[in-house]
Amino acid sequence: MAIDWDQVPAAIWRPRSGQLRQVRRTDPIAFSQLLGVEVQKRALIGNTEKFLRGQPANNVLLWGSRGTGKSSLIKALLNEFFTDGLRIIEVDKDELVNLPEIVDNVRDIGKKFIVYCDDLSFEEGERTYKALKSVLEGSIELPPENVLVYATSNRRHLLPEYMAENLTSKVVNTEIHHGEAIEEKISLSDRFGLWISFYPFNQQDYLAIIDHYFADLYIGIESSDTTGWSEAKEQLHKEAIQFATQRGGRSGRTAWQFYKNKVK
Repeated sequence: MAIDWDQVPAAIWRPRSGQLRQVRRTDPIAFSQLLGVEVQKRALIGNTEKFLRGQPANNVLLWGSRGTGKSSLIKALLNEFFTDGLRIIEVDKDELVNLPEIVDNVRDIGKKFIVYCDDLSFEEGERTYKALKSVLEGSIELPPENVLVYATSNRRHLLPEYMAENLTSKVVNTEIHHGEAIEEKISLSDRFGLWISFYPFNQQDYLAIIDHYFADLYIGIESSDTTGWSEAKEQLHKEAIQFATQRGGRSGRTAWQFYKNKVK
């Protein structure tokens, strides 16, 4: 069944049926809910706005620490720019071999499409990334002007790198020349024209997010009761820090999980 892209905001590629399944109920998250990533947010929005205006825009790799909002930013894009004609197609990493066919289905549709691949990385010996290369920069045919690829990953270069591979690198006239194995791995991430980096939150940023989620708690305490307000905030911060320690790190995801765990 053909997808009515005027009404449908997103689709997911289903390999068993070999077709796109429309998604009508999407995550309603908004940019205002994503804290501690203001620089990353501006970069992603700026690139997407250029894309929607028909100006040159880049494929985007959002890489870095887990739980810092990479995937949530992609979802927020759809909610922000749906009325401007933005649509998203989610493709699993293992189905990237079907990417050329998926793109062919939408290249002549009058909408702007982001092909979204979450948690993108490849292990040694995998070759599905070659299909991704052809979509990112084209083969004999130019990539479609209405499609960009946005991917999230914990790895900057998407492929595993080993110490032994660096031994083949050498310096020529003060410039570093990587060995063939490293060059092959870097060549994939290089096809993403915009890299947006995400780093672990420091304690100050983490607690700022906690305060945002629990703002109603503070509002419920009389403003004149400064002692009660201070004690409530101090206790909440203590519990939030303990929760993050148990989870192995501070992040926006950890703050949200603490909020859900705490609220009755």
